[in-house]
Parts: sequence; C-alpha cells; structure tokens
Amino acid sequence: MGGNSPCASCKLLRRRCTKDCIFAPYFPSDEPHKFAIVHKVFGASNVSKMLQELPVHQRADAVSSLVYEANARVRDPVYGCVGAISYLQNQVSQLQMQLAVAQAEILCIQMQHEPVMPTSQTGPDDDKSFLLQNSLPQYLNYGSSSNAIHDSLKRESIFGDMIS
Repeated sequence: MGGNSPCASCKLLRRRCTKDCIFAPYFPSDEPHKFAIVHKVFGASNVSKMLQELPVHQRADAVSSLVYEANARVRDPVYGCVGAISYLQNQVSQLQMQLAVAQAEILCIQMQHEPVMPTSQTGPDDDKSFLLQNSLPQYLNYGSSSNAIHDSLKRESIFGDMIS
C-alpha cells in the first residue's frame, strides 16, 4: 500500500507496509478478518512463501482458496474444506436417491393408470411389458418407505444445524 494506509497483514503484524508488500494487493486494510484467519491457520511466513512462489496472475485465486480453507479449518479443524465437500457429495447422493424413488413411484402410478392391452404376438418386448405389469409395481410400491429413507438421512451438518 505504500505510505497511505497499511494493508491488513501489516496492521495485524504491526509492521510498516512497504510499496512492494506481497500482502497489500490481496489483503486490503478494510478486510482485516481475511488476513487474521489466514494468519491464524497458516502463518504469515508460510502465506508469504506460497504467494512468492506463484505467478502474479494466480495469486488472487490462491488467496481466495487460502481464505476459504482457513474458514473451513476454523469450523472443522480435522477435515477443513474436505469435510464440506464430503458433506455436499453425500447430500447430492441422497438427493439422487430421493429423485430415483420419486421417478419410480411416478412410473408405477403411470403404469397402474394405463390400460393393459393383451397382444397375441410374442416378441422381445412382451417379456419387458410382462415384467413391468406384474413384477415392477410390487417392488416400487414404497408408500411409507420414502419417509423411512428421508428420516434415516437426517443428520447434523458441518454448520451445526440439522439437515434432512
């Protein structure tokens, strides 16, 4: 920042902010919390080394990633952002399963409302229609099972609230 106002890192570290300060472009003085949390998790020296090793055009993205990871580490010291990613992947899997159940129930309802037309010809499609008309509805009649699935998927999120 030079002589005007020291960057957030220089303020926190109580040092003079020079014109070639590596932190100044990425940790402005009006966002002191960004550097404070990154410094707490990674240390100023390590962050400085990381930034110096990167090309200038990649440094802003690196700082953004460091801030995200530091916030995640404060919330979840063991897993950090990997815990958040894992949580979101599990949530996607659960939603995909719920979607598959709903689609199967829709298919079952549609099949129950379609009139069954007996055909005198036998072909490869007859086996499939026989299975769909006779076997599939009994396996897809979930009734209250979707509630059981829904209840079993409830757990506490990484943010401390209950999710479903």
